[in-house]
Amino acid sequence: MANLPPSLSVNLPFGGPSGWSSSSVTAPNLAGNRDRKMASAEQLVLDLSNPDLRENALLELSKKRELFQDLAPLLWNSFGTIAALLQEIVSIYPVLSPPNLTPAQSNRVCNALALLQCVASHPDTRMLFINAHIPLYLYPFLNTGSKSRPFEYLRLTSLGVIGALVKVDESQVINFLLSTEIIPLCLRTMEMGSELSKTVATFIVQKILLDDTGLDYICTTAERFFAVGRVLGSMVAAQAEQPSSRLLKHIIRCYLRLSDNPKACDALRSCLPDMLRDSTFSSCLHEDPTTRRWLQQLLHNVGVSRVPALQAGGGFEHMMVN
Repeated sequence: MANLPPSLSVNLPFGGPSGWSSSSVTAPNLAGNRDRKMASAEQLVLDLSNPDLRENALLELSKKRELFQDLAPLLWNSFGTIAALLQEIVSIYPVLSPPNLTPAQSNRVCNALALLQCVASHPDTRMLFINAHIPLYLYPFLNTGSKSRPFEYLRLTSLGVIGALVKVDESQVINFLLSTEIIPLCLRTMEMGSELSKTVATFIVQKILLDDTGLDYICTTAERFFAVGRVLGSMVAAQAEQPSSRLLKHIIRCYLRLSDNPKACDALRSCLPDMLRDSTFSSCLHEDPTTRRWLQQLLHNVGVSRVPALQAGGGFEHMMVN
């Protein structure tokens, strides 16, 4: 009882009914509630293995996943549960191309993806999730071209799983994602997804860049740097027409991190969009001092004056000019 927070251990006047304190009656109630929630979660997890009960179990668990403590280890260690979730995912592969995904199908598989995101987020299951290569099952969803709502919902929820992995700075996660070519899939979404999907995809690229291995990977060849730089540049141009401070923040952070690499910084002197050099986004960033500071540092790194396109030569500059 001594460890209960004050809100649960304050005594009622005169010790409460029958002389009991509120702490003495609240703790068992809380324990009972936790037990009932856990029993409910366990039953729903068992229901996932029953095809007749799975759809409802997916819906209930995805809605209440924040309420169930240690749901991720329960999902991972329950017999047949991960296999059932993967079955949900692969079952819609045939409707990806040609695109025939219905809203009901999209909702159902996104409920399964929400549970996988739970597993990806938990420290006890994250590396098990990675070592089983489960993210690869999501990659076909990121490779779709349809902009319809069911596909966009599917794309966004899949990105949420990858985003949950990169939120924790672990080099093993970054190494795995780089080895599975996640960058081109993120760049695809950054070009054609909704604003929210673009934001999550850019965040993933940002987190990869912030890892030294990720920065080295992207800056190892001119082709990789050019691919990332081209997409970031087109996004900046789009932001000038319809600015989003949240998305712009991730774009600028990506550019700033690229400027930490000497070769990339040299290339950015000639290819950094003019709209980041002038006052185009001043009003958009007016209430975001952190992003303004990043932009100032970026301009300092590459040189604040506008630099004309360099003559064709070797390295990144040759690739960017051509």
